[in-house]
Amino acid sequence: MQLQLESPLDMHLHLRQDDMLKIVAPLSAASFAGAVIMPNLLPPVDSAERLANYRRAIDAAVGDLTFEPYMTLFFRDYSEGELLTLREHIIGIKLYPAGVTTNSDAGVAALEAAESTIGRMEDLGIPLLVHGETNDFVMDREEAFLSVYDRLAQRFPRLQITMEHITTRRAVELLERHDNLRATVTLHHLLITLDDLAGGLLNPHLFCKPIAKRPEDRQALLEAALAAHPRLMFGSDSAPHPLSSKECSGCAAGVFTAPIALPMLAELFERHGALDKLQDFVSGNAQRLYGITPPPKVVRLHKEEFHIPAAYGPVVPMNAGGTVTWCLS
Repeated sequence: MQLQLESPLDMHLHLRQDDMLKIVAPLSAASFAGAVIMPNLLPPVDSAERLANYRRAIDAAVGDLTFEPYMTLFFRDYSEGELLTLREHIIGIKLYPAGVTTNSDAGVAALEAAESTIGRMEDLGIPLLVHGETNDFVMDREEAFLSVYDRLAQRFPRLQITMEHITTRRAVELLERHDNLRATVTLHHLLITLDDLAGGLLNPHLFCKPIAKRPEDRQALLEAALAAHPRLMFGSDSAPHPLSSKECSGCAAGVFTAPIALPMLAELFERHGALDKLQDFVSGNAQRLYGITPPPKVVRLHKEEFHIPAAYGPVVPMNAGGTVTWCLS
């Protein structure tokens, strides 16, 4: 059995920097025609110079592989002049509340103070991408942030807002309330719950932010993805960390799925009789919502058992050592 995907896209990807970038970028470029690249480096990608340097580093890392990095900027107070200069080089600006995830200490401490820049983005047609969590109790952080999305969508009705890596039933429901909201969802949040992470022995390679939630939340995400909800896109949030930062005290947050995402999605969608919806979920919706035309790239998969490697360099993937019933051709 064969499956062909046209220009699949990963709409939320961490490529990191330096040696890690060189390891993981080719793995994404082997599967995807392009990806939205997260800017939470050290230091953050928040200037024209850093943006250009990071784009060059990514291009060098992927080499001859067909891959378009859709670049983002780390949110700060940008002047109108800066935004006018930068908007042709980015797909959006990523807002991190301060301290909620990896390398987000320089994020936004008070959302009210960010509204002047958000207003400029609305006027210039620059999308806002948001890591939507507060610093409340860990299971409630996304839920507590939904009122912020609600307020932003109403206050800035012409602003396109992406709720990144949603994890709850109520986040799916919020998509129906505002036409200017859309969302990404990860592979791992379609597959796991908190029980998989911490119900038995702790599995550090499933620890991420936002943390996996309840079975009813996973079910709502899965139903929306399998139906290729028109305002839902695949975004892996593949977030590599070296083994030494995962199997340790103070485990880093992030699940690494980039090289196995498409085979595992094919398996999941086939299991639910929804393979015909996978193209829109991994490309069609994103192209329409962002108004982008990715480079032509045909990615073929076939039905054959694939043994997931124990590691890719220093990074352990999700389900390492397991098998998936599809593989890249």
